[in-house]
Amino acid sequence: MDARDVMGGFVKGLRVMEAFGPDHQRLSIAEAAERSGLDRATTRRCLLTLAEHGYADYDGKFFALTSKVLRLGHAWLSSTPLPLLLQPHLDQLSERVGHSASASVLDGTEIVYIARAAQKRVMSINLMPGSRLPAYSASMGRVLLSGLADAEVMAILAASELKANTPHTLADPQQLLAEIAMVREQGYAVIDQELEIGLCSIAVPIRNGRGRIVAAINVGASAAVLAARDLPSYCLTAMREVQDRLAPLLP
Repeated sequence: MDARDVMGGFVKGLRVMEAFGPDHQRLSIAEAAERSGLDRATTRRCLLTLAEHGYADYDGKFFALTSKVLRLGHAWLSSTPLPLLLQPHLDQLSERVGHSASASVLDGTEIVYIARAAQKRVMSINLMPGSRLPAYSASMGRVLLSGLADAEVMAILAASELKANTPHTLADPQQLLAEIAMVREQGYAVIDQELEIGLCSIAVPIRNGRGRIVAAINVGASAAVLAARDLPSYCLTAMREVQDRLAPLLP
């Protein structure tokens, strides 16, 4: 792509929007500038533009995104058949195993939830389509990373903020690379309380008819109800059946 075809101002506006998150719901101009890496004057113009067009609220000091930004995500969700295709299979999987099931795709260093069938809430955060988690510490993230070459995985890990969410979290790049290699070999990923104490999950890749990984699905459970070591024997058969049913349906 020719650099002359890229709208720099639009890119900067997107970077300012991405500065907001679950832990940064209200930002001052200085905070948004620091998180976006832009200078304060540019950040101020972007924020005021967002506020002018209804994508942000401004109380004179802090900015907060409004629900109007959901239109941007909904445009993608409504334009791709993948979430609609996956949802009934997730519903059936969730009913069969008695635990929540989700689907996600990889977006940079994060996974983005695109469909979910919830039995009951097992995490402190409320996951739904559009929710994001770090790929390195999520079972679906490791499955999605396993479809990439080691060099691509290392680049994503290098760009990630690797931190120990719990005492069980793998946060060393070399250990993560080895773990992802094992996931690639065995065809599934299990995490045991790495994202949050009390939560374990198992994930498998969803491949299209040509064998390319296009998404991942997982089953999440309370570690007190279903231990991580028991997830493969309890869930894999049902999850493999979902894989087999979906492959012929995906281009």
